[in-house]
Amino acid sequence: MSALRFSGPVLPEGEVRDLYLVDGRVTFERPPGVESAGEGWIVPGLVDAHCHIGLEDHGAVTVEEAEAQAIEDRDAGALLIRDCGSALDTSWIHERDDLPRLIRCGRHIARTKRYIRNYAHEVEPDELTSYVEQEAGRGDGWVKLVGDWISRETGDLEPSFPEDAFTAAIQTAHALGANVTAHCFGETVLPGLIAAGIDCIEHGTGLSPDLVETMAQRGVALVPTVMQIDKFPQYAEAGRARFPVYADHMTDLHARQRDTIMAAHDAGVQLYAGSDGGGVSRHGNIASEVVAMAGLGMSAEYALGAASWRAREWLGRPAGLTEGAPADFVVYPADPLADLSVLHTPSRVVLRGRVVA
Repeated sequence: MSALRFSGPVLPEGEVRDLYLVDGRVTFERPPGVESAGEGWIVPGLVDAHCHIGLEDHGAVTVEEAEAQAIEDRDAGALLIRDCGSALDTSWIHERDDLPRLIRCGRHIARTKRYIRNYAHEVEPDELTSYVEQEAGRGDGWVKLVGDWISRETGDLEPSFPEDAFTAAIQTAHALGANVTAHCFGETVLPGLIAAGIDCIEHGTGLSPDLVETMAQRGVALVPTVMQIDKFPQYAEAGRARFPVYADHMTDLHARQRDTIMAAHDAGVQLYAGSDGGGVSRHGNIASEVVAMAGLGMSAEYALGAASWRAREWLGRPAGLTEGAPADFVVYPADPLADLSVLHTPSRVVLRGRVVA
């Protein structure tokens, strides 16, 4: 089989290079028998840091449907996915060279009858640590907690578990070598999770200025899922008849989203792009999330890095296309840093040294 050559500016530096693909890796030394495979702007494989392969509105999907979801994400350029909770065991994806590289969080862990039906392990506070231990063993170095959800007692967003239960669970995960992230819409759950040493916050619409400063100091990441937050008015109206306080709260959180996310950005919290594909959000949408992040006011370079080189480094993968790096990248017909909408139209998607789309 001939070695493949791709040419063009290689981001993030933008230096024009010839990339040769040999045995699934990048080299800059021309091997014999080279075949030109494409030209354009070359971006290290995109990362979707909050995605749910194997999940849909009502719970787990079939293996065939999960495969289709993974292909849809891959063809959009997402070659590394942090699967942020799934009711389906997707460990089989690791055996497929044609599907994205996957970092699994296992299954969500939520409070009994306090989350979307059929999504999570639903447990009581005294069971939380044992379930964290279980999912730490099943996942790929991450555990996903449901930090808050609607309480039937108060009719508003409330923490799923007491602070001491969250703290014990996070300590257990860390002792097992796993990171912890949590779904958080509201304000009240965040101080305890951040004080307990959580590694990442999903959504984070309830963050306050003092908390983002603490997150920045402690290296706690934020995956804001901007497109998901844009659905808050829809969620508010769907729940208004039964939970009017919650509905008003979600509307307010949505109204403040730009200020909240940009305060985190300006404080130095590391933000990463997550489409929240699965459930109510479609797959293959990482480009739209990058565009949405930039639309809040951050630079194109920051937003694209949040879904490429910076996110890859955060997740422990090679950030750039250096000598010997895995040949996972996307080729675009124009410079995405000049116009992020280019991300919607990749010319080539290369995974493990093979053109897959």
